[in-house]
Amino acid sequence: MDEPFLPSPVAPDPFMAASGAFGTVFVLACLIVAGGIVVSIVLAIRNYNKARSAGHDPFTLQTDLATRALDSELLAPKQTLEQRLAELDDLANRGVITGEERAAARADLLAGR
Repeated sequence: MDEPFLPSPVAPDPFMAASGAFGTVFVLACLIVAGGIVVSIVLAIRNYNKARSAGHDPFTLQTDLATRALDSELLAPKQTLEQRLAELDDLANRGVITGEERAAARADLLAGR
């Protein structure tokens, strides 16, 4: 009679062993990425709270700092000695400073202070 149908022997899959290792590496990679996201969120919240407690708006803090830096005298072009002396003379002519103050400021400028 007919023999019952027997499935042919299946060759072992060479990728079966690798699939277990891949799964483990994939899970570890996902955990590392998730940990990085959690750390980023925690740091963002801490920075927000720190800026808020210092009286700053955390959403405009970078713009505020950039504006302060651009408006500071450190980034302004330096005036020449002649311009500074002319400004002193103008202040004295308008009566903003006295003659003694003008003389003292002029001596400081000429001394390089």
